[in-house]
Amino acid sequence: MILYQSLSDRLKNQHEAIENIIAKTDNVQFLVHPSPDKWSIQDNIAHLAKYQPVFTSRINSILTSSSPTFDRYKAEDDPDFEIWRKRSVQDLLQVLYSDRQILFNLITNLSEEKLNRTGIHKKYGKLTVVQWTEFFLLHEAHHIFTIFQLANDTSLLKV
Repeated sequence: MILYQSLSDRLKNQHEAIENIIAKTDNVQFLVHPSPDKWSIQDNIAHLAKYQPVFTSRINSILTSSSPTFDRYKAEDDPDFEIWRKRSVQDLLQVLYSDRQILFNLITNLSEEKLNRTGIHKKYGKLTVVQWTEFFLLHEAHHIFTIFQLANDTSLLKV
């Protein structure tokens, strides 16, 4: 399996949508929770920034081990996530951008043989590096959509 163009393009640029989506959002709105059990804009961005190096580490494990197995990543089970939730949105975006460059360079410089190496997801089974990357980007897109909803949901704004 090769790294197809749309995957490479999204890996390079998808996260950049966040800044445009939140451009007119004030700092107070970043912290609004739509309900007590749902994340705010800032929480969603913190999750994306925190998970990206976890994903890079998983790819490195796939490249150096024979079909390693990974549990589902849950931010709530990550003791460092609470620290990340307290970082500013601008700081989180800076980390997201710099870590994305590392991830992009890693993935886009792999040979076809390495792109076909596999890791096992406990729910989705054996996935190649290309499939893991697609999974990562779809997960990220879900959170970007959530950020869009939170930034534009007028019912969440206190008048």
